[in-house]
Amino acid sequence: MRAGRRRTLAAPPPDPFGEHRPGALLARMQLLGGRFEFTSDSARLLRIVHSAYAGLPPHKLPGVPPRLRLRLVLTGPARSTRRAAREPPPVRTLASGGILCGAIDGASFVTIDVPQRAALIVVARDLLRYAYHIRYELLEFAAYVLAARVQGLAPLHAGCVGHGGQGILILGASGSGKSTLVLQCLLSGLDLLAEDSVLVTPQGLLATGVASFLHLRADALRFLDRAQRSTVRRRSAVIRRRSGVEKLEIDLRCPAFRLAATPLRIGAVVFLSSRSARGRQLLLPLRKAIMLRRLAAGQRYAARQPGWSTLRRRLCTLPAYELRRGQHPRESVAAVRALLEAISPTDSLRAPA
Repeated sequence: MRAGRRRTLAAPPPDPFGEHRPGALLARMQLLGGRFEFTSDSARLLRIVHSAYAGLPPHKLPGVPPRLRLRLVLTGPARSTRRAAREPPPVRTLASGGILCGAIDGASFVTIDVPQRAALIVVARDLLRYAYHIRYELLEFAAYVLAARVQGLAPLHAGCVGHGGQGILILGASGSGKSTLVLQCLLSGLDLLAEDSVLVTPQGLLATGVASFLHLRADALRFLDRAQRSTVRRRSAVIRRRSGVEKLEIDLRCPAFRLAATPLRIGAVVFLSSRSARGRQLLLPLRKAIMLRRLAAGQRYAARQPGWSTLRRRLCTLPAYELRRGQHPRESVAAVRALLEAISPTDSLRAPA
């Protein structure tokens, strides 16, 4: 770029941030209670959006769904140049829904403007080979934060399964077996709302989430029969977490699995335990004080968000349990199904033959 044509504050072009230039590509989706608009000039970034959210049930919460705008921008040169070795890449001016920024090409970041109901996701070209990280650490981070803060939803680190509009909140630390239990619940015919991130209306206890993928250690497949293992393997890729742990990433958007068609109303809270039931009852009732202590210990981010006191008060009206491990995850599924039957006594719940 010639010196006379550089963008400067003294002589800016008519639209220096591209605020009035629409993205060449657009995807609209009803997601997490909001009407999301994803725009980008990059087909590869829009493909990541579709891989994350296409084919999901359109969850709607009470009231008018807010319009939430996310713009995805690809930066950085397609290949290194001699000039790049002499000086840093130039600053690129970017905008999305009132967000204005300047970024040096090659940077990756997310900016979120809750009052404007917009987010800007900038992805360095070199990061494209890490589609999983773009999806979870940039795209999903922006979508969840924007949906939660605009709609006043409580963000919980939890899973949720259900049936007939009723749901059970499943809480537990990483490695407690949430994903194994969720997969077994899916294979038994229950509905999945989300594996480990749930947004809840504090007053009404309506929960929404994203159920695109399930992440599972390969050794958890030992609990499946041959036909189930074949189904899961066909729907899986292998991803590597930043911890170095490799997991199967199972795409759940197929007829073999039931995704919750609407938000679920939470009817019970279950905390997973690593302790063995030793042939005794798996579900043990929890006193409210113990439930609240465990909730606060496991939901430190949510506890600092607006609406937390209302959510705590409403959850105290629900039955709470500790779910201990049986000899096979199917025993835990049977306990979950029995609990769902108890909170939905008018809706018969039968396991598939």
